[in-house]
Amino acid sequence: MAEEIMQKIVSLCKRRGFVFPDSEIYGGLANTWDYGPLGARLLQNIRNLWWKKFVETRSDIFPIESALIMNPKVWEASGHLASFTDPLVECKICHARVRADKPEDMEAHTADHPGEEVTWTEPKNFNLMFKTFIGTAQDSKQEVYLRPETAQGMFVNFKNVLTTERSRLPFGIAQMGKAFRNEITTGNFIFRTLEFEQMEIEYFVKSADWEAAFEGWKEQMWDWIIGLGIEESKLKWRAHEKDELSHYSKRTEDIEFEFPFGWGELYGLAYRTDFDLKNHSGKSVEELQYEDPETREKYYPHVVEPTFGLNRTALVVLLSAYTEEGERVYLKLDPRLAPYKVAVFPLVSNKPDIVEKARDTFAVLRSTFAVSWDDRGNIGKRYAAQDEIGTPWCVTVDYQTLEDNTVTVRDRDTAQQERVNVDQLQGYFQEKLK
Repeated sequence: MAEEIMQKIVSLCKRRGFVFPDSEIYGGLANTWDYGPLGARLLQNIRNLWWKKFVETRSDIFPIESALIMNPKVWEASGHLASFTDPLVECKICHARVRADKPEDMEAHTADHPGEEVTWTEPKNFNLMFKTFIGTAQDSKQEVYLRPETAQGMFVNFKNVLTTERSRLPFGIAQMGKAFRNEITTGNFIFRTLEFEQMEIEYFVKSADWEAAFEGWKEQMWDWIIGLGIEESKLKWRAHEKDELSHYSKRTEDIEFEFPFGWGELYGLAYRTDFDLKNHSGKSVEELQYEDPETREKYYPHVVEPTFGLNRTALVVLLSAYTEEGERVYLKLDPRLAPYKVAVFPLVSNKPDIVEKARDTFAVLRSTFAVSWDDRGNIGKRYAAQDEIGTPWCVTVDYQTLEDNTVTVRDRDTAQQERVNVDQLQGYFQEKLK
């Protein structure tokens, strides 16, 4: 049943324009995906809500946008060159590589060779960063890396933000952006991919205050995901064991979601101590200590890092919204996340007065909301199509509209309809979207 639901989501996403296989006309590329017109809108709506909640409405968090390619010394100082690895084993039959710390993946691969005795090489650690080169000479002096996380861009800009914003502890630096990891993935659609987008905050505090900050961010992260309409019963916190902790972390906890393929990480919250600022200070030309403006004491702030995966958020939202009621299929999306807020239909497409009025209504609403226009097929098929992409409300312009300037507004979740005056539509939907 769980596998069937995932297949339905993948099919819906391809059919309706949420997610496409990358480079599909050339046979695709494993673990890469493109976001179609509806998927791009969904991602942007998630970004906008996150930005409003964690940046725009706060005075203690400052945004930046750092480069994808950084001086390779950054990754040496951060420990990624030495420690950002996965243990891999290689199948001696087909030479496929599988993570040695994921026995379930090894078992699944063995099942792909029925009747054969699968043996493995000894585990070897492989660095997960994508290496590339600057210039035309591909020698070691020109080696650079695509960033595997957005965090380091914030750490190396700590002093710049501190100086320009004249900020005081506690404060945070926020960033949204792509990261790249050359890791072995097990499919599961957009759950784990070679490139992905993070929405991340580095929150700087006094060393004595890190635990309070950690607990505070746990609450804020939980409130955020619940606020997107995700059932609490599908979520849980899981603390990392000591042998799981990243090289920079003293404490890490994940919010996990119950995916169709099992529990998996959705978001992460890490206590990075003063590891990053101290290391960058020691290996760069800048001292990244914080000076207390009152006591003049200098020290390295400690860091609590809430990390939100954009792509996994989209997947969780889609899985949670997918609803079947008999033969009716719809996405019960939070209206704030829906790619289109409203769809506008002319009841019939062969009556110029009705079509013109519908076009006028569409133009007025489009100035405020993301609005879809649909005049194909009969009204029932239009409703079904909009339900399947999660559009919360459909507006139908009909014969009565020409008489009293009212339209039919249909609710996606209840399928109930009511008449609303065209002049009141903007206020009607603005109230609904609060």
